[in-house]
Amino acid sequence: MSAVVFVHGVGKQYLSEDSLARDVVPELVGGARLSDGPVPASDDVSVAFYGDLFRPHGTRAGGEFPYEAADIETEDEFRLLMEWWAEAARTDPAVPAPNAPGSRGTAGWAASRALRLNSVRSALDALTGAAFLRGVLDRALIGDLKQLTAYLSDQAVRSAARARVAARITPATKVVVGHSLGSVVAYETLCDRTHHTGWDVPAFVTIGSPLGMRSLVLDRLDPAPDGNRRAVWPGPVRTWTNIADSTDIVALVRELRPSYGDGVTDLLVHNGSHMHDATRYLTAAETGRAVAAGLRADGTVRTADR
Repeated sequence: MSAVVFVHGVGKQYLSEDSLARDVVPELVGGARLSDGPVPASDDVSVAFYGDLFRPHGTRAGGEFPYEAADIETEDEFRLLMEWWAEAARTDPAVPAPNAPGSRGTAGWAASRALRLNSVRSALDALTGAAFLRGVLDRALIGDLKQLTAYLSDQAVRSAARARVAARITPATKVVVGHSLGSVVAYETLCDRTHHTGWDVPAFVTIGSPLGMRSLVLDRLDPAPDGNRRAVWPGPVRTWTNIADSTDIVALVRELRPSYGDGVTDLLVHNGSHMHDATRYLTAAETGRAVAAGLRADGTVRTADR
């Protein structure tokens, strides 16, 4: 019966609900405290965990799957990688643009396999050299983009992830926070009328969200947008705050209001060198205020000692 439900993003397949909670719950509580509260009690914040749905079955020597350029296997994966590259170049002067001389980033999916591989390798080199991604391995980047595209194309994974989120939301839930892919899972769950009987969610908070990416995400949502590409409002939600770092390549479209309606408030934050990190988002005053506003909606939430 948690007042706040946090829905995580990609790359959590080797964690658990408990290990993730140890990282994000204190930061969420701390962010609310920085915003002058009310501050939820730690045990009144829960994590909707679905990362294990992406964990490979069976055993594999050597641990993490050794993804490489050739593992970009679908047009969606290729297009997402190219969009990340273009956005990284826009926000980091040290990153060459895909169309810069010698960057080999102009080949499309329809090009020959050799040209596509050249573009993928160039994109990975550019991204892992960006200031905010330095030290990130190719295999991690590829694994993350594969999870986003897999969620949107694998109905079994999609249904199971949404069921995990729905199981955490109750009539007592006042705030749902969705990070990265978790914002997509949370949005679709909140839109699903088969789940939200009795739900009344004063605040939906999305952080580092890809929900604004039209062809790759928005156009593939369930429920689908209308003929004008206007998305459905998540029924039980009263207010929606969308928060993005200005250099977050995952949150390529930082304003959701044009696509999701005037009920969305779009805000920018600065997360330093870890532009997409959930804990950086959670400790931002803007996130804390959005969470606190939801908790303040009717004044009945159990709060921590200040």
